[in-house]
Amino acid sequence: MIDPLEGRFFQTFIAVLEEKNFSRAAEKLGYVQSTITTHIQLLEKICGQRLFHRLPREVKPTEAGITFSKFAYQYIHLSSCIQESMDALDQPHGTVRVKMQESFFLTRMLPFMQRYIKECPEVKLRVEAGFYQDILDGVLDFAVDFGIVPQNPDRHDILFYPLIEENIVFTASPELAQEVKVLGVQALNGEISISGGISCLYHTKASEVLKKSGVQVKDALELASLEMIKQVVRCGKSFALIPEIAIKKELQLGELKVLPFSPKMNFTHGLIVHKDRELTFTAKCFQSQLIDFFSNEEKC
Repeated sequence: MIDPLEGRFFQTFIAVLEEKNFSRAAEKLGYVQSTITTHIQLLEKICGQRLFHRLPREVKPTEAGITFSKFAYQYIHLSSCIQESMDALDQPHGTVRVKMQESFFLTRMLPFMQRYIKECPEVKLRVEAGFYQDILDGVLDFAVDFGIVPQNPDRHDILFYPLIEENIVFTASPELAQEVKVLGVQALNGEISISGGISCLYHTKASEVLKKSGVQVKDALELASLEMIKQVVRCGKSFALIPEIAIKKELQLGELKVLPFSPKMNFTHGLIVHKDRELTFTAKCFQSQLIDFFSNEEKC
């Protein structure tokens, strides 16, 4: 199989996979659409499998395409490693891909990002948002260099570098919080618990704590954004489990209150990387600077 394969075929495959469209992939790579079609057809002939479902408005990977994508990403990554290793580097350059929860990015990463971008202007950071399982899958599939997750996956193929311990709290509107203060947490029976969905660790933790407390809530409302969750909770009869730092301003203004659950809850956020991933020089620098940044944050 190796003889007929060419690097540009892998580039074409990844472009079609990410753009979900042959014409957009052609624009991205600077090819005509017929070249994209030819590359994919040749790949399918080499693999002996159809790699994409051709739908009316887009294309989607087949099961074989999903399997092939893992190797395609590894090939592109290896090519990048070779290029960077061959270059005489005065400073980091290239692309670093990181995936994390939106809440962590908004509450913890921005100060680091601002400093990093200033210190490493030649590096392009590609930051993606996702929940725990999405982030872990991205690292396992070699689709991203790093992930930042709320807890150690405790897997033999994943390296975990602790960054910061995060306090998490149940929060509600002042009105609902007052009911809980008077009646206890049983006042939450029948209320709506909001989360990012079953793939979010905050959802799993909230369900566990509420069950132990004997609280039965309505079907959880799933929202993709931390800001959306805060806005809905502020409106009234609902509550959510989120990082305490995410509502610091709202707590100071009295717009939200912390519900009296005990003991205190926390997650240890950490950087994860596949143990078999060969990090580029730039990625190693990013990892070192990120760990140093949070190490200094913890000391402050």
